[in-house]
Amino acid sequence: MACAAAPSPLPGVPARRSTTAPCVVFAVGPHPPRFYRPFKPSTGGAPRSSLRVVASSSKADPVEERLPVAPLADVLVSANASSPSPPVEPQPQVSTGTWKWRGYNIRYQHAGTAGPALVLVHGFGANSDHWRKNMSVLAMAHRVYAIDLIGYGYSDKPNPREIEENFYTFETWGEQLNSFCAEVVQSEVFFICNSIGGVVGLQAAVMEPKTCKGIVLLDISLRMLHIKKQPWFGKPFIKSFQSLLRNTIVGKLFFNAVATPESVKNILCQCYHDTSAVTDELVQIILQPGLDPGAVDVFLEFICYSGGPLPEELLPLVKCPVLVAWGEKDPWEPVELGRAYASFDTVEDFVVLPDVGHCPQDEAPELVNPLVESFVQRHT
Repeated sequence: MACAAAPSPLPGVPARRSTTAPCVVFAVGPHPPRFYRPFKPSTGGAPRSSLRVVASSSKADPVEERLPVAPLADVLVSANASSPSPPVEPQPQVSTGTWKWRGYNIRYQHAGTAGPALVLVHGFGANSDHWRKNMSVLAMAHRVYAIDLIGYGYSDKPNPREIEENFYTFETWGEQLNSFCAEVVQSEVFFICNSIGGVVGLQAAVMEPKTCKGIVLLDISLRMLHIKKQPWFGKPFIKSFQSLLRNTIVGKLFFNAVATPESVKNILCQCYHDTSAVTDELVQIILQPGLDPGAVDVFLEFICYSGGPLPEELLPLVKCPVLVAWGEKDPWEPVELGRAYASFDTVEDFVVLPDVGHCPQDEAPELVNPLVESFVQRHT
């Protein structure tokens, strides 16, 4: 069924044509009708970060000039060499564990027994299985952990109406992440984060600066529905829409409409540029935990959450180095807006991933895994 192109979030930039109904975009990438002003960070000086594009033989040619690289002549091996290939080392197995936090069961996965510790933080509506293409590879030289944030995946999902007000916030998830590092990882860590997980990682690093040695942000959420990014005439509309979802049957009907294999697949095909990566396995990874009791209440609570910190507020407070990587074809968090983060002093590098959408770790692990490895190596 043909759909109209979604409105472009940037003046002068043509909208990308959607293949599914516009309302579905709001389901996992919570972006109902937007009113916002692009932010212009002031960092008191010239940007310290570099801007580059990572190339891959399986992707289209980069759209920007890459940084010069050192000559490789001294490391090339003759094609006629007949030395035997070294045996391939098997990848570490991934194990699943349960950790108790505040009386709730928190599911996590781990792999690797030596090296720097990495903690992988998923995005909205996802869980630690979204890192399945990264964990074993990174665990060859690292201790790797992936956690289900409370309310997501196979972690407990306490009803927000039955616990303290404003439970599902970045402050709560930041505290959860730091407690996990202290009690389970028991060492300094690097946070590797996607989408809203990036805001969680930044919040945790601000709360406990000594815990985090560095952060990799993959298509961090711009939080375009934040109350501070709405003009005066848009605020009443957003608040009314959120109240309608949270306090009437409309919210649950909306959730039931999108919590189906067909809808989840359509949503993923919007945010993945390479739709061949949207497999039946991925659909089930995202869908199944969303059918658990309590998932609908967490879903509605978060899409009605328009307060809390913004990435541009947290970045100046972070004491550790940050690498920002962005899918060039992300339709939810446009790279044109993401480039503003390169201006912050703490951001040492901004990397554009060509022909990649909103979830680079899953769509293009062959680009993301080496980025993570090199970043960690530089700061270990």
